[in-house]
Amino acid sequence: MMLDELISEFDRSLRSMTGVSRMSRPVPAPAEPSDVELSPAERTRAAGLMRVNHVGEICAQALYQAQKLTARSPALKTLFGDAAREEEDHLAWTAQRLKELDSRPSLLNPVWYAGALAIGIAAGALGDKVSLGFMAETERQVESHLDGHLAELPAADTASRAIVEQMRADEARHGKSAMDAGGVELPLPARMLMRAASKVMTITAYRI
Repeated sequence: MMLDELISEFDRSLRSMTGVSRMSRPVPAPAEPSDVELSPAERTRAAGLMRVNHVGEICAQALYQAQKLTARSPALKTLFGDAAREEEDHLAWTAQRLKELDSRPSLLNPVWYAGALAIGIAAGALGDKVSLGFMAETERQVESHLDGHLAELPAADTASRAIVEQMRADEARHGKSAMDAGGVELPLPARMLMRAASKVMTITAYRI
């Protein structure tokens, strides 16, 4: 069983890094599609923000895969697996939107994936409650980060905004599920370190 799980997660990791991600839900559609053509500057801005979001989903795949593999409880393995499948939707949505904006994913995706995988393994090694707390804090920070993107995306880019809004709703639900499952609040230094690492990632991924 463990070998089958490792093979399955290896397949998921390859698909994540090569951009061959599968979506189980259609790309969210805007309630009121915009007929306004984005300017070159707006397209560049939107592409940079969606590239950051795509990197975040690469990291989410690695984190949840690592946490699923290190979870002691079968119920938590299921929780992490379900969250990873929804995050794979996000990965596919953001990848498609980048293509529509004539842009590309981050060139450093293998680096982001490897770093997040190591962090996920470390969190899982500290026990299920800490791992769940890490998941909840990660989702809180991602939710805040997506709020910022909704404020920064061009108003006319309703396609990107619809994707980000659905991602935000999913992340909030994942965070609540983690706390409901027994997650513990992480200490302030750990939360601050996570914010600092996220800041470095977002600044770098926006450009590279």
